[in-house]
Amino acid sequence: MGFIMDGLDAEEYDRTYRDRDLVKRIATYFRPQLGRMLAVAFMILATSLMNTGLPIFISRSLDRLQEDSSTSTIVVIALVTIALGSLGWVFNAIRQWNSATAVGNVVLKLREDGFDAVLKRDLSFYDTYSSGKIVTRVTSDTQAFSQVVTLTMDLMSQILLVVLLLGYLFTVNVRLTLMTLALAPFITVTALAFRKIARETVTQSRRVLAEVNSHIQETVSGIGVAKAFRQEHTIYDEFLDVNAKSYGINLRTGYVFNAIFPILNLIAGGGTAALVYFGGEMVRDTGMSAGDWFLFIQGVAMFWFPLTSIASFWSQFQLGLAAGERVFALIDADPKVIQHDEQGLDLLLGEITFDHVDFRYKDDEPVLEDFSLTIHAGETLALVGHTGSGKSSIARLIARFYEFQGGRILVDGRDIRTLDLQQYRHHLGIVTQSPFLFDGTVMDNIRYGVQDATDEEVMAAAQRIGGGDWIASLPHGLHTEVGERGSSLSMGQRQLVALARVLLQDPSIFILDEATASVDPLTETLIQEGLDAVMARRTSIVIAHRLSTIRNADRIIVLREGKIIEQGNHDELLAQGGHYAELYNTYFRHQSLEYIERSHEITSAA
Repeated sequence: MGFIMDGLDAEEYDRTYRDRDLVKRIATYFRPQLGRMLAVAFMILATSLMNTGLPIFISRSLDRLQEDSSTSTIVVIALVTIALGSLGWVFNAIRQWNSATAVGNVVLKLREDGFDAVLKRDLSFYDTYSSGKIVTRVTSDTQAFSQVVTLTMDLMSQILLVVLLLGYLFTVNVRLTLMTLALAPFITVTALAFRKIARETVTQSRRVLAEVNSHIQETVSGIGVAKAFRQEHTIYDEFLDVNAKSYGINLRTGYVFNAIFPILNLIAGGGTAALVYFGGEMVRDTGMSAGDWFLFIQGVAMFWFPLTSIASFWSQFQLGLAAGERVFALIDADPKVIQHDEQGLDLLLGEITFDHVDFRYKDDEPVLEDFSLTIHAGETLALVGHTGSGKSSIARLIARFYEFQGGRILVDGRDIRTLDLQQYRHHLGIVTQSPFLFDGTVMDNIRYGVQDATDEEVMAAAQRIGGGDWIASLPHGLHTEVGERGSSLSMGQRQLVALARVLLQDPSIFILDEATASVDPLTETLIQEGLDAVMARRTSIVIAHRLSTIRNADRIIVLREGKIIEQGNHDELLAQGGHYAELYNTYFRHQSLEYIERSHEITSAA
């Protein structure tokens, strides 16, 4: 089945924990549930006493009926039997209620810790690892972890039941009890032999589930593109492949776990047969009573089940341990961005200095080498260059989304690595190339960065973008639902919402990755007016795609392969006739009014 495992390697941040360490860590989640655990333990004791007492009572009743078979005796025996069975059911119900609550609380806490880890991971983490697989760890793996709790509760019950049964079996017949104990090591060794293969198959099962979830999430997210290119059949075929892989691994997992109990029961059945034979001889030769012999056989039958459950515990426990291991690996993943201090930052002017910075995403792929640049407070700086020139990397480093490997980045003369990131990012306003909107209203999305802003403050910020004219185009104004990822709005409207969101935040540093999507002239004008409002009196770093933004920039930095090859304003760089002039003639010139008018004249003449 080696081919089934293809493509299911561990993630780079995965770790292998020893069972002992995992159990210790799991115990920390149990401690707050100590009260419920004690209640469960007491109910387990009571239930075990009832379950043990019932066959003992029946055994004694059989001996009693040989002496007195009157109706009254039969009625008493029936009533006591019903009472013992009912009490066992009541105690077990109370135990199950407390157990379910404890399981729910443990999973709740683990899921909260997992989601907190998701929020703390660096942006580079999500560039490297599939979001669908990360989601699986927070949802499915935490739920599977609950089996650790359930199995632990069951283990307590089974151990107590075994101790009680053994204690009484010794009082019935020491010789037969010792024969029973002699079979226990065979069952235990057989069960432990499954442990390693159980851990391996369960881990692969969790990974393939993450693979399936990741594929489905990606498909749903990109369904529009798939339909546009009529690739539904291709996506379905890819799903069949990953689903077949999942089927194969889950089948193997089922074989492993379904095989263990039949094998253990086979050993237990052989032991029971031997005990029946020797016990029968004892009844014949030693005068052992029929009731005692029945009690012993019933006790042995009850003894095998908890014993096999205890023996198979570690094999079954691997499911919870494998799931817990994956969640703990997510929680323990080493951060890439490391702050050396957490200095407060109440006021920020916005001067940014790159001091001989080295940066690379991968060890063998340098992006910036010995890069130096100073962006003055209040300056609007435009970054231009071909794809891969380092424009987005500069913006990401300023936002402290990635760790640089050499040099320093200073903000107002202070090393960015010494700042409190939460406070620092409060002074940053960022608009990405495809602004992300959360499901809710336009007002909710504008308020996203300043949760305590009033409706009036949100409206004031929205009206400062293009004079607020864009609001009238929304069906219900600022109360319009944006849909998932803002799907109910056009790209231009999403940009306007994103600009209003930043304006309400009132940051000291503004980072903009302009969208290249075409918008109608009116929306283009509104966006430009919005940009003017946002960039006024702020340090602004713009990855520029619009000629209007480039022309209005105080300074333009031209990048090639992580190096600054030209800098100056629009007119100065055009006059130099260098790389910027080449970029302008290739990408930006068609956006100029002169170019549009000239093209119109040529079209009219033709």
